[in-house]
Amino acid sequence: MASRPKTSQSFTESIDRMVDRALPHLDMDIPLGLADQIKACDKVFQVKFPVKMDDGQYRVFTGWRAVHSEHRLPAKGGIRYAPHVSQDEVVALAALMTYKCAIVDVPFGGAKGSLVVDPRAHSEDEMERITRRFARKLIQGGYISPGGNVPAPDMGTGPREMGWIADEYKNLRPGDINYFACVTGKPVTNGGIRGRVEATGRGVQFVLREFFRHPKDVALAGLSGSLEGKRVVIQGLGNVGYHAAKFLTEEDGALITAVIEYDGALTSDQGLPIEEIRQHMNATGSIKGFNGAEYHPDGLPLLESDCDILIPAALEAQITTKNAKRIKAPLIAEAANGPITFNADSILRERGKVILPDSFVNAGGVTVSYFEWVKNLSHIRFGRMARRQDEYRGQGIVDALEQMTGQQLDPGLRKVITTGANELDLVRSGLDDTMRLAYQEISEVFHSNKKIEDFRTAAFTIALRKIVRSYLELGI
Repeated sequence: MASRPKTSQSFTESIDRMVDRALPHLDMDIPLGLADQIKACDKVFQVKFPVKMDDGQYRVFTGWRAVHSEHRLPAKGGIRYAPHVSQDEVVALAALMTYKCAIVDVPFGGAKGSLVVDPRAHSEDEMERITRRFARKLIQGGYISPGGNVPAPDMGTGPREMGWIADEYKNLRPGDINYFACVTGKPVTNGGIRGRVEATGRGVQFVLREFFRHPKDVALAGLSGSLEGKRVVIQGLGNVGYHAAKFLTEEDGALITAVIEYDGALTSDQGLPIEEIRQHMNATGSIKGFNGAEYHPDGLPLLESDCDILIPAALEAQITTKNAKRIKAPLIAEAANGPITFNADSILRERGKVILPDSFVNAGGVTVSYFEWVKNLSHIRFGRMARRQDEYRGQGIVDALEQMTGQQLDPGLRKVITTGANELDLVRSGLDDTMRLAYQEISEVFHSNKKIEDFRTAAFTIALRKIVRSYLELGI
């Protein structure tokens, strides 16, 4: 986790300016005031509640749930636990969720939740009491429900917290048979879906794969070829950064030459062993002391490293007007929310940098959350009814081929043909398809409109068209 540099504009203002930049490109008649309605946050719910700590003392916590848009229901967005969250941040993140869902055609509105708490400073028992009390406040206020408002994990939260929230909802709403659908990102054994933990990082991988399938786009960044051998600097080795780095190195042959964390950075021109670093972090809580790489106590300047791809996967406002002119990476994939401020984005675009925007790149999480939500409402595991039928059909193909040729198929090929898709296979397939199609749409809009100068504006243009159409068709 990195620190937040001070910026001249708020997170919400930065997103609104990005929206304003896209509005002239919609080629639609927008009623007066509709653009302001789209940008406005519908409502913000603030709560304060006391929780008894392990030492017997009480502490009061502050949290929020913001609903940016309900043009589609439920409103969707994670719950973030961190000591530095604010109302402006949660409102901005809710807005980003609205546009993100529209870009990847996930039928949700945008929401977000935050609680001012440092999970590292509390025991598991304390965190459970805090989470259940926060969830109870949100449920009683109407801000958690399967059909109205569905949270998910974010920074500082994970399957454990989502499981507690689902159980709290079940206790308060015992007659709701769809209670599992009140939250996504749950443990697989308690209504979750395989592939959700890795989803955002996997989505980053799928985006970069698709980018390198478009030579015209690759050339814009002054690059060529595939991901093989590309030098990658990644900021943040949390859930998103870790999985993105792991998949890019193990499956695509990329080299992670630098990992930036809150307590420094590690570098190696030969490529860093991501899994070993993650295990060291799990054991020690830090990247310090890891052997086999050069350690830098100040990690932020490493964003300016010479590399092919920069992946900010930590916090917002990491690239600002203070360092944008020194960024060397020709391609930036925003795995975090809002890592580049609006003003810094303008500087980078003027310098010819290609930016794959957060509103698209990190949409893997909400995409697989959508799959989990559908699974919970249908009350059946994906693949349960079709997998064996697929295997029988595959076996029939193998039998026919062997009968026609008089030879047995290679065991590896036989396994590929006769193995039916399980839930994880289907989730990855659906995520890959979603990210590919969304990228192709963004690229098409970018290249077909000469007035659109970057992928971020193209992505927001797509999102706004869909949202405006929704409002107009509903008569709102």
